[in-house]
Amino acid sequence: MSDPHEIARILGFVERHGYVLLFVWVLAEQSAIPVPSAPLLLAAGALIHTGGLAILPALLSCLAAALAADTIWFELGRRRGRQVLRLVCRLSLEPDSCVRQTENAFHKYGMRSLLVSKFIPGLNAVAAPLAGNSRGSYLRFAVYDIAGASIWAGAYLAVGYLFSGQLEKAVAYASQMGANLLAVVLSLFALWILWKFLQRRRFLRQLEIARIAPEDLQRRLAAGEDLFIIDLRSGGADEPALIPGAVRVSPENLATEGQMIPRDRDIILFCS
Repeated sequence: MSDPHEIARILGFVERHGYVLLFVWVLAEQSAIPVPSAPLLLAAGALIHTGGLAILPALLSCLAAALAADTIWFELGRRRGRQVLRLVCRLSLEPDSCVRQTENAFHKYGMRSLLVSKFIPGLNAVAAPLAGNSRGSYLRFAVYDIAGASIWAGAYLAVGYLFSGQLEKAVAYASQMGANLLAVVLSLFALWILWKFLQRRRFLRQLEIARIAPEDLQRRLAAGEDLFIIDLRSGGADEPALIPGAVRVSPENLATEGQMIPRDRDIILFCS
C-alpha cells in the first residue's frame, strides 16, 4: 500500500509554495524549457477544491508568467523574424515541417491562433515569435495572449478542481508503483523518441533521392525544359519572390487542387 503521509507531503509542498511554483513552472515551460506544467496545474486545481489555494491568485500567477515569457518571444520575433522560428524548430524532432506547419496555421488564423496555441505543443513554441514577425501591435498580441493563457490555465485548473478525488488516487497509485512507474514512463518516452528519429531519417533518405539542386533547376529552366513548379511556401511578408513560372499552392490544398497539376511533365515542389 502507498504511504498516505507521502501523498500529504507532496500536496503540502505544492500548497505552501503554490503561487511561486506556478509562476516559475509556467515561465519555464513558456520559455521553451521542456518542463510540462499540466500536472502542476491539475494539482493546483485540486488544492483550490480543498481550500489550499485561491483561484484568483493561482490564475494570475499563470497569466503573469505566460505573458512575461511570450512578450520576450514576441519581441525576438519582431527583431529576428524567421531566424527565431528556425531556432525554435531546430529543437523539434520534425524541423523540416515545423516552420511550414506553424506558419501556415498562423497565416490562416492570425492572432486568433493564440487562443488555442498553448494546447498544441508545436504551435505553442512558435506562436509568440510568429505574432512578432507578423508586425501586429503588441496591445493586440497581449489581449489574445492573455485570453489564450486564461483558457489554457483555467481548463487545467478546472479539471483538477472537478476531479480532485481521482487525482489523489492517481498520486497514490504512482507512489505505490514508485520506481517501476518511472521506468515505464521513461521507456515509453525513449521508444517514442526513437520512432520519431527513425521516421525523420527515412523521410530525409527519401528526400535525398528525389532532390534537385537549385543549379540543376536553373540549368533545366535555361535550357527551355517544360517543368511545372509548385511553390509550397507559406508566403510570409519576408518570403522571397516566386520562381519564374511557379504556381503557389498551400500544402493543405495540394490534394484538393491536384487536378490542376499536369501529368505529362516533370513536377518540381519547392518548399523551405
